[in-house]
Amino acid sequence: MISSLRLQSRHCGAWASSAHLPRGTTRLSSSSSTSIGAALSGNPPAASGAVPNHHDLPSFLAYASRVGLPPASSTYIGTLYEYTVLSSLKRLGFSLSRVGGRADAGIDLVGEWKLPFIPQSPLKVLVQCKSHKRSPGPSLVRELEGAFAGAPAGWRGDGVLGVLAATREATRGVRDALGRSRLPLCFLKVSPEGRVEQCLWNSVCEREGLEGVGATVRYSPGGEDGEENVGREIVLTWKGKVVESTDMR
Repeated sequence: MISSLRLQSRHCGAWASSAHLPRGTTRLSSSSSTSIGAALSGNPPAASGAVPNHHDLPSFLAYASRVGLPPASSTYIGTLYEYTVLSSLKRLGFSLSRVGGRADAGIDLVGEWKLPFIPQSPLKVLVQCKSHKRSPGPSLVRELEGAFAGAPAGWRGDGVLGVLAATREATRGVRDALGRSRLPLCFLKVSPEGRVEQCLWNSVCEREGLEGVGATVRYSPGGEDGEENVGREIVLTWKGKVVESTDMR
């Protein structure tokens, strides 16, 4: 069931919540707590035992080239996508840090969603990134729910949103799982090139601060080949009016 928030495209929407108990838990070890805490505080990764070789997309690409990390490896693909998501979401008001490492408690990025036009801003967020070639299924939503159990201090309780970023559009199963969840969950399709092309969230997110916020698709002019080259990107709205990225600062 679609919530009362009306959006302007099938690529974005808010979905109503119904009874559903989150499945799956993740125990937060002391090492994972340290790793996440370092990312949140801005401390150098070395303080948490992580290797301080990269901290953003350019530094990772330079590191991968320097050490000869195979572009086809799962480490390269996964890390590249995490930094791509981190960089791409800045335009929508996200301020994120990469957790990384084996003890990340299932959390890839942490930070805040800064929406200066809502009273609850900034909202704290936990992000999982999935660069799978296959379409996302409801099991990924359950995995995101389980990641809440491993959230660091200060990123628990009310006002914390879980975000699933994937390279493919949400399936019917993902939409239904979002709607059933009792947790505030958001789905974003972020292409490997960094275009945010789909945005969905459930009605629990509205109660946590997104009431009045919407999302719609902005289309850019096509190229010589016509509509096949028409680009699209998600833009946010506030009470029906488009919010430009410059207004997020």
